[in-house]
Amino acid sequence: MTYETIKYELAEQHLVITLNRPEKLNVFTDIMRREMVDAFDRADKDDNIRVIIVTGQGRAFCAGADLSPGVDAFDIDAQRAPVERLADGTVNYNDPNVRDSGGRLTLRIFKCLKPVIAAVNGPAIGIGVNMQLAMDIRIASDNARFGFVFSQRGIVPEAAGSWFLPRIVGISQALEWCYSGRIFAAQEALAGKLVSKVVPPDQLLPTARALARDIAEKTPPVAIALIRQMMWRMLGIDDPMEAHKIDSRVSYALGRSADAREGVVAFLEKRPAVFKGKVSADMPDCFPWWTEREYR
Repeated sequence: MTYETIKYELAEQHLVITLNRPEKLNVFTDIMRREMVDAFDRADKDDNIRVIIVTGQGRAFCAGADLSPGVDAFDIDAQRAPVERLADGTVNYNDPNVRDSGGRLTLRIFKCLKPVIAAVNGPAIGIGVNMQLAMDIRIASDNARFGFVFSQRGIVPEAAGSWFLPRIVGISQALEWCYSGRIFAAQEALAGKLVSKVVPPDQLLPTARALARDIAEKTPPVAIALIRQMMWRMLGIDDPMEAHKIDSRVSYALGRSADAREGVVAFLEKRPAVFKGKVSADMPDCFPWWTEREYR
């Protein structure tokens, strides 16, 4: 796929995906969604990519959804095709056209097998902040601003934000930000645990790249892929016994692997480990352990 709205740049085993509509403050379109999904698909298949960094070109990360269509901007019937109706005239909510575009992106990021770092360089509004919720680590520039502005636009948070946000910042903070719909500064995002670090603008990408290098150089890709999926998916279970089952299966499988042997020998020999396992070929047979819940 040739990209129109993003840049795809690989260096030092990490991929930088840059939202690239700077003249429009990188506002989100369905073309951008399709291109980002394709980029994540490519990254998961490329064993040379160990970490993904997502940032924005210019002075914004992503200023929200493209509202250029005007009053019908959120009307799916007007923007796509009329949603199917059932025999009694009610909406068929299983029609794929009902699905929100941002949710298709965040669910793809959720399934990713590589760590994902958001390097938030400027305003991140609406879907611009919600897309980050499925990413693992968010680092913000002093120039970053955030806003869950959905209520002020007469809609509700999309992109599965109602699942992600309370798990990241807690229910009270999530509701306060979403009720008010106000825009807030990077330091408030840090205090509310939405981001883990705030740095000067010129240190944003160097900080993200340094973290990416640390992961790529010191850890095995198979274990990292499993850690990512275990941590995210365990947020939805109702008993730690379920986590114990998965921990046990994955630990059994990896404990017999060449990577585990290399990790121990490198430690004993006091040298950096050289891990050779590949996500494309060496995931254990207990993966994936969940039942896929595709949209019906």
